[in-house]
Amino acid sequence: MADIRKQNFRTVKTDVAELEQKIHKHRKKIVIRIAVLSVLVLVLTASAGIYYNLKEYTGYEVRLEIERSDSEATKYESYAGNILRYNNDGAFYLDASGNLIWNQAFEMQEPAVDICGNYAAVADLRGTQIYIMDTAGTQGEVSTVKPIQAVCVARQGTIAVLTQENGTSYLELYNKSGENLASGQIHITNSGYPLDIALSGDATKLAVSVLDISKGKAQTTVSFYNFASVGQNEIDNMVGTYSYPDTIIPQINFISDNGMLAFGDNRIILFEGAQKPEESFVQEIKEKVKSVFFNTEYYGLVYDAPKSQDSCKAEIYDMKGRLRLEQNFKMSYRDIEFLENHEICIRNENECQIYTLRGVKKFTYEFDDTLYKVFSGGSGRRYTFILDGKMEKVRLK
Repeated sequence: MADIRKQNFRTVKTDVAELEQKIHKHRKKIVIRIAVLSVLVLVLTASAGIYYNLKEYTGYEVRLEIERSDSEATKYESYAGNILRYNNDGAFYLDASGNLIWNQAFEMQEPAVDICGNYAAVADLRGTQIYIMDTAGTQGEVSTVKPIQAVCVARQGTIAVLTQENGTSYLELYNKSGENLASGQIHITNSGYPLDIALSGDATKLAVSVLDISKGKAQTTVSFYNFASVGQNEIDNMVGTYSYPDTIIPQINFISDNGMLAFGDNRIILFEGAQKPEESFVQEIKEKVKSVFFNTEYYGLVYDAPKSQDSCKAEIYDMKGRLRLEQNFKMSYRDIEFLENHEICIRNENECQIYTLRGVKKFTYEFDDTLYKVFSGGSGRRYTFILDGKMEKVRLK
């Protein structure tokens, strides 16, 4: 039996080299197929990205609608990833879905808000009341003796206040609890009329723009104060003064701890410096500017479009003064601003246009209801529209 069983078997010789070659060819085919598939996916993804980046959306679908019952005087600001709503009767902090986080009741004739990081200051212009808030609620309250002209807040809640009474302007600093830290005065008859103030995010530097017309011509002086150790060695903490003949500078803003933009009627100046800010660049303006808008990375100027069917021309610059975009548009606008994602939103009561920094018109739409505000969402096609009687979270289509 053993011999018979052995006859059913035979020895097969295997060519190891040939087998390894077949395995190698098979693996190579798999690698090629995976590579082709990967390239195809990348091409399709890139094509889809290009398509959506260049596509102009003319409609949207509502993902969430929230009823609004506030007054027409209510204003909205983006604040620490959520929404700050305020009017004459109070301030309300809402999450992205419209849920109330906190509120602060007050009575103000002309409420104005300044925001830096997680802090916000709400002041009654030409009144005497200021509230200092963070994302948890009200942290302090200030009641000034003199009417408020302007207020700025820093990241840790320190505020700078400009007040004016009987020909004299006053500068005051308060901490987040409302306690006075420092104060001083500016005599208008000697130094001119203060137009604006700006406080750095770290609260170490304060700038003041002062208009002087005593010599028959307009001249603006921008002065810097330093409240850190460097400024303590200077008279009245003043560390720099710059004068600009035949120029009015009604708006100054710190765009970083060490950088400040000054918007004049015929020039824009960037000041930079950790201790004593100095001119970094000056951009001369020869045309009449209709609007200025900015964020921490770019600033924009709007002019009438010359000899064109388009009504306006917008120029976008980076913080080195380099032109990034020149865009004409026909829409008659009420507001123009950068959204949180750096897109440019142009709107009036019923129309909205959104452009990317590459000059692509991303969205255009005419609303049936009055449009008050636009916020960009977490993705490229998600936005929030504040409309008459409702807030809509939408996706462009």
